[in-house]
Amino acid sequence: MALKVFWTPRGITLDTIREKRLVDISDGDTPNIRMNVRMLSIDTPEKAPTGDIRNRTELQDLFQDTAGWIASGDAPVRPALSAHLGPRLARADAVAAHLAQGAQATAAHEALAEEKLRRPSGSFRPLFVRVADERFDQYGRLLAYVAPSYTAEERRTMTLRERATFNLMMVARGWAASFPIFPSVPGEDDLPLLQAEARAAAEGGLGAWADPLMLTGYEFRMCERLAALRKAVRAGRRVEGETWTSWVERYCCDIETAEIWAPQDYVRVAPWNRLFIWPADVRRAVAELNLTPAGDLAGA
Repeated sequence: MALKVFWTPRGITLDTIREKRLVDISDGDTPNIRMNVRMLSIDTPEKAPTGDIRNRTELQDLFQDTAGWIASGDAPVRPALSAHLGPRLARADAVAAHLAQGAQATAAHEALAEEKLRRPSGSFRPLFVRVADERFDQYGRLLAYVAPSYTAEERRTMTLRERATFNLMMVARGWAASFPIFPSVPGEDDLPLLQAEARAAAEGGLGAWADPLMLTGYEFRMCERLAALRKAVRAGRRVEGETWTSWVERYCCDIETAEIWAPQDYVRVAPWNRLFIWPADVRRAVAELNLTPAGDLAGA
C-alpha cells in the first residue's frame, strides 16, 4: 500500500534580497552558496529608499509635507512622537542626510572587517557566526551575531569587550543603533554591554549620532510608511483604520524599568534601553519578561 502524505511542509525562501550564488560544491549533496546575514540586535541607516516611494526627490518632498501634516495635528501621530519626528522630517536634507549616513555605515563596516579580520601575517581570520532563537528574517536572511574567529588561546587572554561581535562594534562606533527584537534578546552578559556601548555612542555624538536630527534606520523606514500614508490622504484615497496606524507596529519595552509602551511611545524610552516586540509576541514577552504596562497601556 502506498504511503499517503496529507500535508505540505512549511518552508521559507532564503535570501530574497539578492541572488544566491554558488560558491563551490563540497560533495554530492552539499552545495555551498553565498547568502546575506542580517546582524542581530542592531540597525544601521539605509543606503537607499526602501518603501514604495523610491524617488529620492519625491520622498524628500513628502517628508517635508508630512512634517506640516504632523504640525497641523491631523496626522495620526501622538504628541511625544510628533515632537520627535517633526523637526527631523522638516529639514531640507532629511532623506539625503540619512542615505549618506547609510553609505558611511557601510564604509565603517568594511573598515572594521579589515581591521579585525586581517592577521599580522596578512592572512584573514575566518568568521564566527552564532544564530539566536529566530533563524531567518522575512527576507530569508540568516539572523546572527558575527565576530572574528579567535583561537582558544587568544580568547583566554581577551575580555568580552576585546572579542566583541561586529554587531557590538558597529553600535560602539555610532554607525548602528541598538535594535534588539524579542525573542532574539542578547544574553545576560551581552545585553548590558550593548546598552553601555549604545549609550556612550549616542551621548558622545559618535558616528550618525553626531547629527542631532538623525533618524535611526527603523525610524527612517517608519517615516517612509507615514509619508506614503500622507500621499494617499492627499490624493483623496480612502484609508482604512488599520492602515491609519500600521505605519508603526512594534511595541517597545524599557530594559531598565521593564515597562512596555505602545508602539508610538517608543520615544519615551532612551535609545539604548529599547527592546522592540512585535504585536503577535506581546503576550509571550509580558509573561516571560514580567513586563508592566506603561502610559496608555496601563489604563487599558
